[in-house]
Amino acid sequence: MLNRSLFLLSLFATGCLTVTPRRDEKWPPKEIIEAFKPIGEVCRAKTGVTDEAIKEFSDGEIHDDPALKCYMQCIFVEAKAVDQHGEVHLELLQVHIDDLDEEIQNIAIHMGKKCLYPQGETLCDRAFWFHKCWKSTDPKHYFLL
Repeated sequence: MLNRSLFLLSLFATGCLTVTPRRDEKWPPKEIIEAFKPIGEVCRAKTGVTDEAIKEFSDGEIHDDPALKCYMQCIFVEAKAVDQHGEVHLELLQVHIDDLDEEIQNIAIHMGKKCLYPQGETLCDRAFWFHKCWKSTDPKHYFLL
């Protein structure tokens, strides 16, 4: 009986973990898409990441891709969200959401509050850690441009 209960619980938990990303006329916010479009273009050229890798991470599964990791770090650098050593500073990211509507701010704060202590040996690894954490925390609202 215990094995059957554990099996049913694991099926239920697995089903609950599958979340469809929100993609509608309001999400991702158009003002963020427009603001980050030039940064994304610069970082695609610098890192060689493919559009498919970005889309898969954003809307599909988390996957380990060295170019994608460095693309994520490049986004932080180009958005001026890093210190002089290239480390991400959440206070600098906050600047980017201060002028956005309250719903977007609340989503970003909720997503970020569980992701405070990055891990990884390189800057690209730590950038990837942030994105994995944000996506895991709120897969419905997470997006990567």
